[in-house]
Amino acid sequence: MKGDQRRMFSRVHQKRTGFHHRNLQHLRSITKSHALYKTSSVILDASEYIRSLKKTLQELEKLAVSSSSVQNFIDYGPMPMVKVEAQEEGFMIRVLSQRNCKGLLVFILEAFEELGLQVLQARVSCADAFSLEALGIQEHNEGDDHMDAQVVEKVMSKAIKKWREVPKQ
Repeated sequence: MKGDQRRMFSRVHQKRTGFHHRNLQHLRSITKSHALYKTSSVILDASEYIRSLKKTLQELEKLAVSSSSVQNFIDYGPMPMVKVEAQEEGFMIRVLSQRNCKGLLVFILEAFEELGLQVLQARVSCADAFSLEALGIQEHNEGDDHMDAQVVEKVMSKAIKKWREVPKQ
């Protein structure tokens, strides 16, 4: 019986050794390890490889974060993006879209009129994409309340929504 137990133990040991050897081979190939026999060397190479992957991942995350902060202004969705900044003289209004947005300029100019803003200076492009940058100042009429950038942004967004509701031809 002892001989049968030894042979059985030997087979189980061979299976385990073969299993570990295959796994070690996989680990060597993945990590590009040059260690041949020592398990600890392969594991050290693997941990070094994992550290390098983590470092690469962190660098990519930093790039993604920095590019996403730039994208906040450049990333246009299906809806044109509006950004309004209060200036000393009035408001700097930017409307951007990847599409050409046929007819949108008319709705934006109506919003200027609704707000009582005069356009001092503007740059508009409607060719491949829509881009408007305009400096508007409030007309000084007695009894008018002072408006802020949020109000201007809401009215501009409302104008864009009205433009979207108009059937396109």
